Amino acid sequence: MMEKNEEYVGIVERIGSGGEGIIKNGEYTVFVPYALPTEKIKYRVLKVKKNVAFGKMTELYVPAEDRVRPKCSVYEKCGGCQLQHLKYKLQLQLKRKTVKDCLSKIAFIDEKVSSVVPSELEYEYRNKLQLPIRTERYGVAVGFFAQNSHRIVPINDCPIQPCWCKKIIKATRRYISECDVTAYSEESKAGLLKHVVVRDVDGKLLITYVINGNELPKKAELIAILSEEFKSFSLFENINKDDTNVILGEKFRCVYGPEKIGSSDMGVRYEIGPESFMQVNDLVRRKIYHDAVRAAEIIPGTTVIDAYSGAGLLTAIFASRAQKAIGIEIVKEAVDCADELKRVNGLDGRMENICAPCEVMLPLVMERERRSGARCVLVLDPPRQGVNEKLIEAIKKSRPERIIYISCSPQTLSRDLGLLTGTLERNGQELKKSENPEGLYKIESVRPYDMFSQTKHVETLVVLSKKIPDSHINIDVEFGEGEGQFSLKKIKECAEARKPKEKVTYKMIQEYIEKTYGFKVHTAYIAEVKRDLGLPMYDAPNAVEELKRPRAHPTPKMAKAIKETLKHFEII
Repeated sequence: MMEKNEEYVGIVERIGSGGEGIIKNGEYTVFVPYALPTEKIKYRVLKVKKNVAFGKMTELYVPAEDRVRPKCSVYEKCGGCQLQHLKYKLQLQLKRKTVKDCLSKIAFIDEKVSSVVPSELEYEYRNKLQLPIRTERYGVAVGFFAQNSHRIVPINDCPIQPCWCKKIIKATRRYISECDVTAYSEESKAGLLKHVVVRDVDGKLLITYVINGNELPKKAELIAILSEEFKSFSLFENINKDDTNVILGEKFRCVYGPEKIGSSDMGVRYEIGPESFMQVNDLVRRKIYHDAVRAAEIIPGTTVIDAYSGAGLLTAIFASRAQKAIGIEIVKEAVDCADELKRVNGLDGRMENICAPCEVMLPLVMERERRSGARCVLVLDPPRQGVNEKLIEAIKKSRPERIIYISCSPQTLSRDLGLLTGTLERNGQELKKSENPEGLYKIESVRPYDMFSQTKHVETLVVLSKKIPDSHINIDVEFGEGEGQFSLKKIKECAEARKPKEKVTYKMIQEYIEKTYGFKVHTAYIAEVKRDLGLPMYDAPNAVEELKRPRAHPTPKMAKAIKETLKHFEII
């Protein structure tokens, strides 16, 4: 039996999804952070449960070939990163394995998982920084909370943050020291400064000091200190007098600089304020959005429904490309931001934002859009807890043709995919393996993305399509006798071959070109292309007459679009 605080020696067999080394010690499976496969280590047991123990490495005898020296001086103390000791290539392999193992173990899905899309920046990729500021026994501490504690690990820099991180810490300490500003104490609940929060928008900083009071003191001095470090920034004060784990209070005040900073993604313009949500890795976020748009397979008549739409950036990106995009979000402030995004980008009539629970609105919206003849694609981008049970049932009821699922949690993603594909079924409040899996959807692709380099976290994009029913019976009846015998199938084929095609009008051709190619063409140009191809033009006598007059010919671009449209309607 393993004992707490005792030391043992073992060889690491494999690595877990959280980056922990895994050792077998008799009947116990031991998890030891920062240990790698093949390594022989000494470890102290910190916690013992039934057949499971958690330890801390106290001595490394022989390092693995895949081990690298972490860039962070407080790597093991901070706990914000879990994989800095592992070569980046192997970090990506581990994350792919994590997604695949979750699908298999949680949802019984044996699906091919693509290689992880890497981050272009292994370090210095984050666009957001949140630093707690506290009064400790030794003085004022600026840093990160140690893992699973409220004890601050002081830092001077952070390798996964851009170069401005070091300057922010330096400026904050100067402000505290030179201006006699107090820091918050969790024991006494006194002191002013609680956090400094920074957003980087294309190199321009939004700097917010969270205070346990009504106003920042000596603002002019603080602006002067920050100006020595940064050319372009905005300064905010945020009031949060509550003693909770929530960092930001509701009240912001802009002290210096513009209140919002503009940027754009995939042609959509937006503004970011200090409270705006944005994924922390800009380059990877843009890759995911690009791949999500491509996976939606947008064709004329497509409506995209974006559940958990937040502030509406992805909704707007889809709206600029589809016939229509509808965002559903329960937070009113986020919906207001989405409406502003619609206005700024001129998406009236193409973008709709609804403030309501997704599970309530999805069936209603789907029914409305289908009545209008739309092809519906559903985008899911839920929080870490995944899609709630009621929305899963709503999806099954409304049956969108295609689902694009963006997830930050392989565990909840696997659960939801199991319910949608039918490999899991509910037994009361419990989930179990389905004995007869007949889900409505099949998985087309699973691709992880390294949104959070050097950490255990992974983002995943999954594409699902509605299954085509195959549970029908084929019956073929034959008529006649001997050589004159023919089947019902043959009758159907002959009927289809002789069925008159729907007459394609010039208006239909014009509408298709405008939706597909984004420009209008005159009927005279259509007639001219048809005449060049030797096609009849009896359905547009006015167009033929107009061609007798001196008139510019269609541009090569127009002519190509017309020909492609004629092929679409099977005229040529």
